[in-house]
Amino acid sequence: MADQFELRAYCYLDRMQPQYAAFVGTITQGDLPVEGMASLYVEMAPGNWVFRVVDIAVKATDVRPGAQIVEREFGMFEIHSLSQEDVIQAGQVVLEQLGLKITDRKKPEIASLQVITNVNPYQAQLLNRFARGMMLVPGQTMLVLECAPAAYINLAANEAEKAAPVNLMHISSVGRFGRLWMAGTEADILAARDAAVTALKEIEGVP
Repeated sequence: MADQFELRAYCYLDRMQPQYAAFVGTITQGDLPVEGMASLYVEMAPGNWVFRVVDIAVKATDVRPGAQIVEREFGMFEIHSLSQEDVIQAGQVVLEQLGLKITDRKKPEIASLQVITNVNPYQAQLLNRFARGMMLVPGQTMLVLECAPAAYINLAANEAEKAAPVNLMHISSVGRFGRLWMAGTEADILAARDAAVTALKEIEGVP
């Protein structure tokens, strides 16, 4: 089984932050998460394997599926619980069933990182049309982060929110790249950027 399976991302969040959990609740089609829950994102190829892997995960422990997505190239699912132990155990069962180790996952790469200061009012209005989270206020500083595999952007967003009182505007974690928009003061955005980058660089995996 493992010979045909590519573990693109194995992304564990120990505690969902308030804005992050709220944002996920606006886009998920499955069970709604709340602040404080632990979460696991797994991205894989071929994409249709997601159905079997989700079945393994939810049967293993008392975890709930929030997402089960198959798109053009990859499949991705998310499970969550108020119990960190249940989420960790469900992930371990999945890996055991597939004959894989956590280090078989791909190591995330940062594809793009920008800090934009003193955002113009017209640009803010344009960006706010696409945001599902907080609004961008003119004059704020904006963080734009893009990484691959896409699922790791969830960890970057959650760790950034832990580090500073920033406003979470948008997360996209499906497809070839994951994308994150955050806004706040320049000092807070720099702190959030550093936390997000550190979290991604600390993940061990296959280059």
